[in-house]
Order: sequence, then C-alpha cells, then structure tokens
Amino acid sequence: MSKYKVTYIVSNINIAFSFEWVVDNLGDKFDLEFILLNSNEDSPLFKSLKKRGIKTKRFYFKGKTSLIKVFFSLVAYLFKSRPDVVHTHLFEASVVGLFAAKLIGVPKRIYTRHHSNFHHDYYKNAVKFDKWNNYIATHIIAISKNVRDVLTLKEGVSPSKIVIINHGFKLELFKNVASEKVQKLKLNYEIPENTFVVGIIARYIKLKGIEYIIEGFKSFNKQYPNTHLILANARGPYKSEIKNSLNGLPKNSFTEIEFENNVFGLYKLFDVYVHTPIDSEIEAFGQTYVEALSSGIPSIFTLSGIANEFIKNDYNALVVDYKSAQEISSALLRLKEDKQLADSLRINGLESVQKFDLKYMIEGLKNLYQLNPKKSHS
Repeated sequence: MSKYKVTYIVSNINIAFSFEWVVDNLGDKFDLEFILLNSNEDSPLFKSLKKRGIKTKRFYFKGKTSLIKVFFSLVAYLFKSRPDVVHTHLFEASVVGLFAAKLIGVPKRIYTRHHSNFHHDYYKNAVKFDKWNNYIATHIIAISKNVRDVLTLKEGVSPSKIVIINHGFKLELFKNVASEKVQKLKLNYEIPENTFVVGIIARYIKLKGIEYIIEGFKSFNKQYPNTHLILANARGPYKSEIKNSLNGLPKNSFTEIEFENNVFGLYKLFDVYVHTPIDSEIEAFGQTYVEALSSGIPSIFTLSGIANEFIKNDYNALVVDYKSAQEISSALLRLKEDKQLADSLRINGLESVQKFDLKYMIEGLKNLYQLNPKKSHS
C-alpha cells in the first residue's frame, strides 16, 4: 500500500526544531515533502530537511509583492506533485497554499492556526483572510483552547472542522543540557559569575509586556544589586521603547542577546524565568511556558494562551497580574528569598509539562492525516 503524500507549506521560517521532529517521527509513515516560502536561499531548516532526505522546495518570498508569483508557482508545483494532504503553517503560506491546493483538487487541506486574537485586535483588515483560510481548509489545527475559541466564537468556524493538537516537545532536550555548553554561553555573553540571573526570551513587541518585567527588575535589583537580567531574542519593532526602559538600569546589570541558536542551553543560564504577555488571549500557545518549565527553571508568568490551561499559581509557577511591575518585583523577591518555594515550582513544573511530550502531537498529526483520506483528486 502506497504512503499518503503530505506536503507542508511554510512561510518565513528559517529554523524550527518542530518540523525536524515531525520528519524524524512521521517520515517512515508518510511521503513527506516541504515547500518553504522565504527570502533565505540556504536556511538552516532547508539544509536540515535536505540532510534528512526530505524532498524540499524553496520559493522566493518577501512580503505581499511576492504573493501572486508564489501562488502561481504553488499551483504549478502541486498540479505535478499531486499530494493527498497539504498542511500549511503561518499566515501567508495558508493564504496562498490552501487556495492553490483547493484549485488543483487536493482532498485534505489542513492549516495550523498559529495566532489567536492578534488580527482582531491589531490588524482588522487581515481578519477577512483568516476567514478565507477557514473556509478553504477542510481541517484546522487549533494549538490551544484559546485558538479554538477565537475560531468558533469570533470567526464562526464549525467545531467539527477544528482539531486541537498542542505543540509537542522533545522535553529531554530542555532538561538535559551539558554543563560545558551552558558555561560556553556564559563566557560568550560575559554573564557575571555568582549572580542571580533573571531571564526573558521574547521579541521586542508591545504585546509581550517586557517593559513591565524591566521595571519590576529595577526595583528588585535595588534590593539585590548582585542580580543580572538577560533579554534574549532582543529585536523587534518595540526596540526603542525597550531601550528607554533599560536606561534606568546599571549597564553591567543586563545583557541583550539578539539571537542564540542553542535555546536549550540559554534557559539553563537563568535562575528565574519571566514571561508576562499583556492579556489572556494574545498568546495563541506560548511555547516558552513549556520550554522554561521543561528546563527546570522556576518561573513567573501572566496567564495567556496555553498557560490558561495548565499553569497554577504557587504550584508550578508564580502567576502575576497583567502589566504589573510591582507584582513581578514581589515574585522575584519571593523566589530569591525562598529556596523551598523555588524547588517546589521546579519539581511541579517538570511534572506538569509531560502532557506536551512530542509523542502526543505526533499521534494527533498521524490520526488527522489518515482520517478518511481520499485517493482521488476529482
């Protein structure tokens, strides 16, 4: 019996461990191929997929002006390739990929919804394209209940079209990191020895609430000067505002890291991790919640995205209110002064993320790809 052919179409992604994990676990069960839409001719993801023997095609894509050309390229490619399933990831890939798949008669058209209420709140003109994707797709993967609720309550999608499949993680990669790799990062970024390190991994965008973490850290740092703030993924449209917030800190008390490929080692630099999005819906999932706890780092969170489903205050993390620098500062003080609390959060955090083990996502995808597949393209 021939394998079902599954074509992934992904936009603006240069590196993503999750696709590599999918290939490693489903590559022997399905005939997988990838189409990458980006401006990077030789991205790490492209090289990784090729190394694994996966048929991978790249179409040049850089902004809206590329959409029409990419669309016709996809139509031509899919017409020859004739996949049984097309699975798109990210907004632009879904807009052009699902429509192209529909035109040439691909029977199963899936897209993973990676955003929740973002367009409704900040880019209302894009909502009509979300609704178009919802209409064209035969199945929609909601990565959290939050995303499902946006789809059903705000966009009128039938629940029968939605499948909830949480992001999956190779949890052991976050838990078990060689100490020499962590030490190398510490030396590379000149992180002072014997300091209490507070970590952030978030792009500089307003929705992440980074300025409230900085203000909370300022107060904390005044009481405990031997502390250090690391801001990783330190780039984005809110950079000037973040820079202004950082001006009030001693220059030797923080480090900005624009990009670090070794995310597993990066978490291990932190004594405490802080992630505080500004409302409950803005995170569609929030992988960093799972990554931080998988790394065994006591954490301070606001509840957004997937955190609404499994984070419990004083059990597996400390929960603070949105936009509250004061509560962040108080939570930092608690974790600095109460080792027993920090150890308890660490143990419970590691236990609570087991529900996001990679095997559950893989099983969900396998079942969806095989669900009443049609071998005809009529």
